Amino acid sequence: MTIAQTHHAVEWTSPIPDAPAIRLACADWLDAARALEPASIDLVYADPPFNTGASKTDRAGAFADRWPDAAGYIAWLRERLEATIPLLLKPTGALLLHVDWRTSHHVRLLLDDLLGAERFVNHLIWAYGLGGSSPRRFARKHDDILFYCLDPERYWFEPPMVPATSRRMAGEMKKATDVLDIPSINNMATERVGWPTQKPLALLELLVGACCPPGGVVFDPCCGSGTTLVAAAKLGRGAIGADVSREAVEITRGRLASYAD
Repeated sequence: MTIAQTHHAVEWTSPIPDAPAIRLACADWLDAARALEPASIDLVYADPPFNTGASKTDRAGAFADRWPDAAGYIAWLRERLEATIPLLLKPTGALLLHVDWRTSHHVRLLLDDLLGAERFVNHLIWAYGLGGSSPRRFARKHDDILFYCLDPERYWFEPPMVPATSRRMAGEMKKATDVLDIPSINNMATERVGWPTQKPLALLELLVGACCPPGGVVFDPCCGSGTTLVAAAKLGRGAIGADVSREAVEITRGRLASYAD
């Protein structure tokens, strides 16, 4: 492990030997964003807390995924987005913001306000299938990923290909739609590392491959178990990750070290 740089009290490390394009820090999103060079990022993928109202626990103690109200959550998110876009994104860059039913409508209005509705690209649905059901409502089986760009004429995008499901195209590939049918990680999956909000590697490989150019850099300011950074490393992209949880950073560091091995 080597120290890559220290700036604004954020200590960046390179968990993969001889791979300075992969950097990691234990830091709040806001501090991490302020410690990066302007116009240095091709893709921001952020999977922030969802304001679930629940408490989660890591080795450093309990932390709450809750705000007093939706307005408080949006104010927290606005401050971080204003420090990230358009300051960090390259002119050809893009943002993927991963939220759920609790806040997606508020967040889309926030992004329209910050970027302009004309920079909206897609409202992606990640349909994951697993989870419980309710006798009082339709089962909630998806998350929302809001896709925005800085320049509608110049943002980079490579349409991802997925297996066709029709009989006519059996065995062939087709361009993915805005509904991403990728199972969540089950309890027996070998990729599971024990982080409560871990996302499947297949999802992040698809998103990073589609929205970050080869050799580009993706910034994940709430990196959790590090899936975004692992996907970027596999795809030949640079990646910068940060998380306020020391346990999350250690899990990410371990996953990247294992990938390098």
